[in-house]
Amino acid sequence: MSPALLPPLLALTVSTLALGIFERLSLGPLDHPNHRSLHHRPTPRIGGLGMAMGVVIALGYVRLGDWHNVLVVAFALCALSLADDYLHVPAGLRFLAHATAAALFLYASPWAGWSWAALLAMGAGLVWFTNLYNFMDGTDGLAGGMAVVGFGAYAVAALWYGQPVLFLICVVLAASALGFLFFNFPPAQVFLGDAGSIPLGFLAGALGFAGWRDGVWPAWFPLLVFSPFVVDATVTLVRRMLHGEKPWQAHRSHYYQRLVRLGASHKRLALMEYALMLALALSALAVLRFAPALASALLVAWGLFYVWVLRVVDRRWHKAHGDEL
Repeated sequence: MSPALLPPLLALTVSTLALGIFERLSLGPLDHPNHRSLHHRPTPRIGGLGMAMGVVIALGYVRLGDWHNVLVVAFALCALSLADDYLHVPAGLRFLAHATAAALFLYASPWAGWSWAALLAMGAGLVWFTNLYNFMDGTDGLAGGMAVVGFGAYAVAALWYGQPVLFLICVVLAASALGFLFFNFPPAQVFLGDAGSIPLGFLAGALGFAGWRDGVWPAWFPLLVFSPFVVDATVTLVRRMLHGEKPWQAHRSHYYQRLVRLGASHKRLALMEYALMLALALSALAVLRFAPALASALLVAWGLFYVWVLRVVDRRWHKAHGDEL
């Protein structure tokens, strides 16, 4: 066996076995259905802990250099978010922790030559990435599939451009997410929980920014790869704020949630989203590797596609529910 295959195989195996045990013993906090939920039975929110165990065991013996700092911050967020899953930490304290994590990432990383304005914008973007993953973790299979495809795309790009440590981290994250997806694909037996969604969002943003800093990919690459989450979460947040709603309150007005409420099954929605995620990742990788000059055209094409999809969902929703969000 190639030594490069051992860490992702370990991550996949440990994540799968741990979650199988957690699910069998009904360990972890339960997510009870309420009027804003899309599920109908209490489900353990322990997926993030199983994924974290897979990542720790797979990378525990690997020298990661400066990348070690990124994972330390992510695991700190995992610990706080696990406490939130059990004890419901106040929103203000959670936001402070996310902002602190972003600041620690920027402080511990080499950003020589970057302006304060750029770093502040990057910190705000990282806080948004940290939260948008949590916002989008509301239906079976969605967040796990995004992690497999998104970090898988990061891994391929890192391998192409000679970044072995970044490749290893990303492929281990994708493999651990695949172990979780075995239990989260519709009908879900286990949910990710904040202990999974918050660190995954942070890592999607932090690794994306770090790869941009190191010249592995341009700024558009992580945004396009994770755009199924970025676009839905951002557009929904803006719409809710324009309607005078508090953005931190729980709701079910995301586009993916509205599709389920319009009649799409969790399984059908997951498969449609996987097709979109793969198309985005493959097109982004193809342009990144073989035709960088076409990046602007690719972004315009996908932007027009999103405008069309969101308008279609809006029309169908208004036809069925009027002006309700």
